[in-house]
Amino acid sequence: MITVDFNKLPIKAGHKILDMGCGSGRHICAASRFEKVTTIGSDVSFNDIVEARNRLLYQEDLGLHGGGLWATLVSDITCLPFHDEYFDMVICSEVLEHIPDQNTAVNEVVRVLKPGGDLIVSVPRYLPERVCWALSKNYHLATNGHIRIYKKKELIALLEGSGSRLWASHFAHGLHTPYWWLKCLVGPTRQDSTLVNLYHRFLVWDMMKKPWMTRFLDHLLNPFIGKSMVFYLRKEKNVRSPHFSQN
Repeated sequence: MITVDFNKLPIKAGHKILDMGCGSGRHICAASRFEKVTTIGSDVSFNDIVEARNRLLYQEDLGLHGGGLWATLVSDITCLPFHDEYFDMVICSEVLEHIPDQNTAVNEVVRVLKPGGDLIVSVPRYLPERVCWALSKNYHLATNGHIRIYKKKELIALLEGSGSRLWASHFAHGLHTPYWWLKCLVGPTRQDSTLVNLYHRFLVWDMMKKPWMTRFLDHLLNPFIGKSMVFYLRKEKNVRSPHFSQN
């Protein structure tokens, strides 16, 4: 499930891209398809990093890689092991809602970004997420679960406060929201719900086949119940690294 719209981004050969909180590798795989870019996927979960690495290797075997370098590593978003202003682009998708120290996390992803570079952040949207929390306590109380719900203006203020400026935004995954509501209603850890399992199969089919009808329906639903909100920001050229406030 790709949340970031790569068509919006000025990716060029030679760019270095960090996917921070890469999970199983969905965005780093998409980024590595661009010609001659260097992509690094990092996550706090070792198991996720192993899965991301395997996906990248499989993509290479299929001949879908753009010919650039790639790497994966385990790291903590609040203490990144990279030099200041190293990356041309940083992706941070569905991560900040898990992080207790959000200010340090945001400062770190901006620190490693070059002035004029793009930061792409996505988080669950307020209304769909609030409904999930209301339907099931287990949804957000699970280990490494969501610890906060962002409002749009609140998150923009947090991101721009660290020296980047918003230039675009959109909502995504409107078809996924009813699935999560249904999953929370029957129990988020339950595996034997026929309706939930059928909906999941539908979403997998949709992601693989991308028929025009469901793409159109998703486009219609996104302004109303899009599961994620996605922000595209550019680091200001007068921001100094590495001494951001971490209060």
